Amino acid sequence: MTNHGESIGPHENGDITRGTVPLGPSAHDTQVTLRTPAELADALPYLLGYRPEDSMVLVALHDRAGRGRFGGRARLGIPVNRDDWESAARQLAQGLVTGGERRGARPEQMVAYVCQEPAPGETGRDVMRRLTPLAQLLRTECGRLDVPVIEALCVSDGRFWSYCCPTEKCCPPEGAPMGLPGTSVLAAAATYAGIQVRGSLRELRARLLPWETGAVLEQEVALDSAGMALVPRMLDGSLRADVAEETLALAERVIHRYAAATPVSGTHQADLRDDALVAHDEAATLILGLQDRTTRDRAAAWMEGDEAGPALRLWRALARRCVGPYGEHAAAPLTLAGWVAWSTGDDLEAREALAMALGADPDYLFARLLHQACNEGLDPESIRRCLRTERAGRTGLAGADATATVADAGPLHPDPAPDAGAGAGAEVEAEADGAPATASGTRRRRRPRITDPADDRRPKSECARPRQVSSEHSRPGSSGPGAGRTRTRAAQQAERNGTGDSRTAQEGRRSGDGLNEGVE
Repeated sequence: MTNHGESIGPHENGDITRGTVPLGPSAHDTQVTLRTPAELADALPYLLGYRPEDSMVLVALHDRAGRGRFGGRARLGIPVNRDDWESAARQLAQGLVTGGERRGARPEQMVAYVCQEPAPGETGRDVMRRLTPLAQLLRTECGRLDVPVIEALCVSDGRFWSYCCPTEKCCPPEGAPMGLPGTSVLAAAATYAGIQVRGSLRELRARLLPWETGAVLEQEVALDSAGMALVPRMLDGSLRADVAEETLALAERVIHRYAAATPVSGTHQADLRDDALVAHDEAATLILGLQDRTTRDRAAAWMEGDEAGPALRLWRALARRCVGPYGEHAAAPLTLAGWVAWSTGDDLEAREALAMALGADPDYLFARLLHQACNEGLDPESIRRCLRTERAGRTGLAGADATATVADAGPLHPDPAPDAGAGAGAEVEAEADGAPATASGTRRRRRPRITDPADDRRPKSECARPRQVSSEHSRPGSSGPGAGRTRTRAAQQAERNGTGDSRTAQEGRRSGDGLNEGVE
């Protein structure tokens, strides 16, 4: 399908990530032409911004004067069950093509990748052979949409294979070795443009996953104690506002503590330092307090300037403290981490954090709306403006337009989730987007939800939100003795007082998230 001596086309640095991201004056002056399967294989981490693992990837090509230009990218985790491969390939192809059509830039051709490391006893060549049917399905599904796949590559064990090239001199049966990282012309151009490859998704997610250390039990006990102390107060209409103020005041103190901390090198060391700066009881109080939607929304205002960095570190640290049966509680700090990352221009971490929030709680609509908005390439400024307006109104500095809404950011409401069919663990991405990824491997005890159908009809603040946002539920909880009885009485009281949040929307299956999210 591909003439391997022919140029795939110029690759502008501005297309390595999202096309709307400015990369400096030289971004549109430098072109990198990729001619061989080796160069296409080397380009993949720069196209996504990270090294994909256990992934199938499609990259769109657009014609420019007879030469190809990279467009949107979509990634999907390879389902474990081979019976799910066909539906997964269909979702991936349809998501990227329909996403391009929505933006007026339908792909004309595709490059397909399948990436997986060998299992024990396997070789890279074994992986290539095992994934051959999957690569063929990707080509078939793209062909059904009249978008031909001009190259299909397998990357495994430091080597690559082309499924399209029959020439052994170009693509030997034993595979060709990948080049040393950072040594290609594309790597040099990407470095010059300020584009970085941030390791693997596993490394990025590790910063947001719950602890698996000896301190887990202590943190769980602290969460139990905080739940017993805070839940009754949060459900009492006369005390709920006090809990919110205490939660936000504590969060602000920790943010200032982080800002004053001595910098350390390396993300792992930085995370260990941040963990040490928050006591177990402080983390528990913050995690439980953020289960209240209005408290969480107010905390989202720490999104820019000098506050954004320390706030993002705090939300990461709290996500790591959602241990044991409190895995679902991670949805709030993960959503805040995703929001701050998106607000500060880090779309990769934003998508992963929001995807993990949906993995922790698939019904967490705030995460779902932000996830789609980020994938759609919308400008977060409209949401920032809304949060600034609310914050100014609370501090007596209002004068801004109080009519700004989250809906100003564009079509944040997700489309109805299509049939997933991709199997457990499947993920869909646009550029580096992730659909719900399980935030914790621990076994979770699901806790009762506090619901109030009437709450969905009452705005919580001056900044009106779409109905779907306000239908979220708050989930303060405790696993301590008597927790079930406390929550049952509390739910009845919430119905009378109108303090609970409604859980009126069921959004479909987790693996359907992120479909139709190709980024052009």
